[in-house]
Amino acid sequence: MKEMVKAKTNKSAKGYVDAYLMVISKKNFPAYKKIAVQYAKIVVEYGALECREFIGDDLPADKYPALLKATKNEVIVTSMVSFVSKANRNKVNKKVMADERMKKMMNMMPLFDMKKMMYGGFKAFVEL
Repeated sequence: MKEMVKAKTNKSAKGYVDAYLMVISKKNFPAYKKIAVQYAKIVVEYGALECREFIGDDLPADKYPALLKATKNEVIVTSMVSFVSKANRNKVNKKVMADERMKKMMNMMPLFDMKKMMYGGFKAFVEL
């Protein structure tokens, strides 16, 4: 018989995540990928636990693409940046936004439509 795994819930669960969901044209994806690597290095340098980027692979056509108004010439990317806490996230993000490398990246030609982007912060409520 398998041993039960006890999950921490609500206040005992730890961590905070910034999650991003965006649509990027296929032609801009190689440039986005380079910037994503640069951003990940910066955010981890300032204290994020990790930064991960994912490209849509198995998305029902009537769900994600419809919700984000993605076309067949676009890909859907989700990004997760993990932090110890919301306070840690706020501290890290403040440093990241003041970083000259980040300012340069933000001044580059937009690689995606901000109207097709969703983002927000999420606190953990289950931890195994």
